[in-house]
Amino acid sequence: MKVLSLFDGIACGKVALERAEVPIDEYYASEIDTHAISIAHNNHPDMRQIGNVLNIDYSRLPKIDLLIGGSPCQGFSNAGGGLAFEDERSKLFFEFVQAMVDLEPKYFLLENVKMKQEWVNIITEYMEVEPILINSSLVSGQHRERYYWTNIPNVGLPYPKRLILQDILEENADKKYDATENAMSKYDGGKYLNPTYKGQGNRVHDINKPSPTLCAGSNGYSNGYINYQDRIRKLTPIECERLQTLPDNYTKGVSDTQRYKALGNGWTVDAATHIFKHI
Repeated sequence: MKVLSLFDGIACGKVALERAEVPIDEYYASEIDTHAISIAHNNHPDMRQIGNVLNIDYSRLPKIDLLIGGSPCQGFSNAGGGLAFEDERSKLFFEFVQAMVDLEPKYFLLENVKMKQEWVNIITEYMEVEPILINSSLVSGQHRERYYWTNIPNVGLPYPKRLILQDILEENADKKYDATENAMSKYDGGKYLNPTYKGQGNRVHDINKPSPTLCAGSNGYSNGYINYQDRIRKLTPIECERLQTLPDNYTKGVSDTQRYKALGNGWTVDAATHIFKHI
């Protein structure tokens, strides 16, 4: 099978296809983030990077059997201000549509965030299939609701694994991930390090539940804190990899800053694997 992945990121789609045992003859990827490309290449030196989605000449590609992608979601998410199709990043959805028209793949899969129904309806009109809403908490220890538009047949919801945050935590994580002394000075043992600020990045999460959605914050603190082994600390990159059901150290080779960013932008691999198993 020849695969084209637009907005490929760190090649989570390739991991999912391999995990679903879908044979891959060639895997073409379009990505512009140099750190994400580095991570993808470190794990999949056989994949072929073809550059910016805005500059692809589809006539130079072979017949593509499967087109996949998670077009940038910032304009559709609450964090992005709700600009939707007025957001320059979210407009890139139409590049996926154009690829579908030009390539006429046998199968396609488009992923995006949970969003307002009016925006879902617009995307659905272009994709000509109804999306399925899958929460990553069915297959991982992370709450992460995502829409998947696909013509792969007979895709339902995955069987729940009932994982929680504690299931994926590292034992004896490096102390560099501990909360700072200044942050701890404001902690009163409650749900927030600083009770006067109720933001996500200040929350101490219940490890007996799935984690909140990983975001692409650059320092890891935007994902909040945990209280584990008598320490208040942020999640480690390996723990974030596990929440995205990637192998341990999949994102090694770049800074922690870039690891957190790449993982927050990535797919939950086992959610995509569930879909690809129906090919």
